[in-house]
Amino acid sequence: MKKVTLVLSDGMKFRGKSFGYDAPVAGEVVFNTAMTGYPESLTDPSYAGQLMVLTYPLVGNYGVPPFTIEKNGIPTFMESDKIYASAIIVSDYSANYSHWNAVESLSQWLNREKVTGITGIDTRELTKVLREHGVMMGKILFDDEPDNIPEADYEGVNFVDQVSCKQVIRYNEGAGKKVVLVDCGVKMNIIRCLVNRGVEVIRVPWNYDYTGMDFDGLFLANGPGDPDMCEDAVNVIRKQMDMSVKPICGICMGNQLLSKAGGAQIYKLKYGHRSHNQPVRMVGTNRCYVTSQNHGYAVNAKTLGADWEELFVNMNDGSNEGIRHKTNPWFSSQFHPEACSGPVDTEWIFDKFVGYLK
Repeated sequence: MKKVTLVLSDGMKFRGKSFGYDAPVAGEVVFNTAMTGYPESLTDPSYAGQLMVLTYPLVGNYGVPPFTIEKNGIPTFMESDKIYASAIIVSDYSANYSHWNAVESLSQWLNREKVTGITGIDTRELTKVLREHGVMMGKILFDDEPDNIPEADYEGVNFVDQVSCKQVIRYNEGAGKKVVLVDCGVKMNIIRCLVNRGVEVIRVPWNYDYTGMDFDGLFLANGPGDPDMCEDAVNVIRKQMDMSVKPICGICMGNQLLSKAGGAQIYKLKYGHRSHNQPVRMVGTNRCYVTSQNHGYAVNAKTLGADWEELFVNMNDGSNEGIRHKTNPWFSSQFHPEACSGPVDTEWIFDKFVGYLK
């Protein structure tokens, strides 16, 4: 293991050792408080451009599952085709793993995909810094390469364009009701949750004009970065809403894009929500759900148009967690009902959406 240093944009340094691919890297430093699920998190396209800090101290002890594809074309255990996080930062990496489904170590996987991993960092102290000061840019430098200094930007970069598919892809073709899924960086379990409910999924690029296609419902997927970089997608959503009242559902980035189409403004959270235990209340009720989340931006619900209202609210900080139209079957969640990883308490959202299809 080579000696490395994590340098934050405010000058603070954390020293550790490399256990992944030996290459300096830069990105936005964010933290995730989940206890499990690093294969799913690393392959979540929403982490593009980010250095992912795991607060749970022991990481790697259950290894990495195989990359296999189901008959429906969906990866069995991963959320995409590769690792999208720029790096993973942990406190205590376990080189020895034990799990019935593991085929390699986390270190072997990171090396194969050329992704940096560092261990020996006090991730809870690092998290306290990020909570106090907010997320910030950081660089992982190798002590034996002092002049090899990476550069990266996060603000002003359209990461959605980088991770979205480039052509139309169909799943469960000919199954019945057709759902157009706008791919802003979709997690594969979202597609699985729709396919398992007997619909055909037509996955299109983030800025694709689908308004002339034959479909029964529209699904807006998750994705990385700033939703204000995705005006093309918002314009197509507005066009669709002007043409039809076909059902629309959004998740994460999809909630933000639907909100923007409904007139709302977006703002950046101080340190985001990335965990398996975010409490969310359905507005107008005392019903509370434990949810899986991964986002750094939120909807300013006060700026929603008159025809829209909040559907869910975060119980920790009061931020918006979903919206709905007052008359049309258009609704969304900021959290991830498909989880993967995390609790599946809110998977009924897919049932609600599919139930609207006519």
